[in-house]
Amino acid sequence: QVQLVESGGGLVQAGGSLRLSCAASGRTFSSLTLGWFRQDPGKEREFVSSISWTGRKQFYADSVKGRFIISRDNAKNTTYLQMNSLKPEDTAVYYCAASLRRSSSSRDDYPYWGHGTQVTVSS
Repeated sequence: QVQLVESGGGLVQAGGSLRLSCAASGRTFSSLTLGWFRQDPGKEREFVSSISWTGRKQFYADSVKGRFIISRDNAKNTTYLQMNSLKPEDTAVYYCAASLRRSSSSRDDYPYWGHGTQVTVSS
């Protein structure tokens, strides 16, 4: 089992930045692929970014490429999502997820999920 706890969400103006954190416990962190997804009410949960267990490979949705940066610190069992140049359309609940598979953008490949943190971007 893997437990994931997100933090760092909040209210920010358009153009601003936030950094989300996700602390993991319960399994060797360095063996996990980690991902971030987001969900707006009435919409499906969508892929945002993922990072391989080594941290050497990162993947991004086209909508956030060039603005968001994913990273991980295996010594702290934590992954981060640095979000810059935020837009109102980035408003959503952001979820951290973990997988034992190679990096994937499919939520079906992530069996472990946090409870989410709300990000609201005002125009």
